[in-house]
Amino acid sequence: MPSRSTDGFDAAIDEAARRVREAADALAPVGARATSGAPNAVLIDGQSGAGKTTLAARLRELWAGPVEVVALDDVYPGWDGLAAGAEAARAQILVPWSEGGDAAWRRWDWGRSAPGDERLTRADASLIIEGSGVLTAASAAYAPIRVWLDSPEAARRERALTRDGDAYRPHWERWAAQERSHLERDHPRSLATLIVDVP
Repeated sequence: MPSRSTDGFDAAIDEAARRVREAADALAPVGARATSGAPNAVLIDGQSGAGKTTLAARLRELWAGPVEVVALDDVYPGWDGLAAGAEAARAQILVPWSEGGDAAWRRWDWGRSAPGDERLTRADASLIIEGSGVLTAASAAYAPIRVWLDSPEAARRERALTRDGDAYRPHWERWAAQERSHLERDHPRSLATLIVDVP
């Protein structure tokens, strides 16, 4: 698939999307979903600004058949909630979905700093969950395609702060510390089936 621009970021994300789609096409679903044509799961992890949301959006465009995309930004319970949000996504979304059931979960309302409206992730669609912290030993067991995006800190920071501006700027280091804890505790790169270098 041709990249959308000559920019190295776009080219890397487009290549990653192509490789994920190839991996999904080659996989037979496992566990409770081991039937021909059944949906599959993809986890996308990486530090802030690495391109997770962009990759998930490109995959949604390319996906054959129905697909649900869950952004952990909708699950984290606030600025100190990286680990809690990742575990909530595993327990409340990934596990019931992997067992063939719809997954009901609550979106985090950042404006009110409280749980928000209920969301439903359909059992009959493939599932893509993207967000820092999503890839752990516990979650990896439920997703045959696991992506780690590597990107230099300066580039990540510029992208993240361009995207979220003043809302994120005061929290950058607070969030980065949680990401570093995730890297040390969970070793997500070692759990990935696909590692992508993003400029």
